[in-house]
Amino acid sequence: MRYNVDCQFHTAGGARRLFAALLVLGCAFGTATNAEAQHVASPKTPILITPPEGNTAFLLGRATGTQGYVCLPASTGASWTVNSARPEATLFQTFFGKDVQIITHFLSPNTNPKDSVPRPLPFGNATWQSSFDSSKVWAQVLHGNAIPAGSDPSCPNDGAIACLLLETVGTEQGPAGGKLLTQTTFIQRLNTKGGTAPADGCTSAADVGKQTLVPYTADYWFFRGAK
Repeated sequence: MRYNVDCQFHTAGGARRLFAALLVLGCAFGTATNAEAQHVASPKTPILITPPEGNTAFLLGRATGTQGYVCLPASTGASWTVNSARPEATLFQTFFGKDVQIITHFLSPNTNPKDSVPRPLPFGNATWQSSFDSSKVWAQVLHGNAIPAGSDPSCPNDGAIACLLLETVGTEQGPAGGKLLTQTTFIQRLNTKGGTAPADGCTSAADVGKQTLVPYTADYWFFRGAK
């Protein structure tokens, strides 16, 4: 009988934990997909990385990921260069004390580019895809719209990768018609930490071709235009 009681106790505990997890995910889904209900204050940033007037933040994701580098020839022998094919990150929001994945960040071909985007298209653009409705946004860094880490309160960590302003170059609805990220006009990468190229491992011709992934964290702010 004690065995049955113990089993019932553990089963009930497991059910409660499962219910709590489902509740968190349900709340996350409702909050993240109902952008109209979001109240996200736009961050204060230098003009260089601030979206044009008329754009307001509607979503914030805290990212954990890696920045890729490849060792290429240089005048000094060799040096680490950003591998544009290897940005990878997962974006989270916290609901009731639980971190819930809301977006994945990677590189992919832009299959629905804006008409204003110059052709030919690059082989891929930085991509953010909703974990809830699978909608996508592709974006690229505006020319010169970056500030070095440690130069502003919005980008406070010396020695980290730069903080950026990216402009949307394409969007795509999810397979079931999801539109969460299709309203995105600009994306800011702020509060970066880590992600810079290693100090060694790429100094001579013998090192050319080496690759490495460097962990980083950052906050990604998603903006939309006035309606």
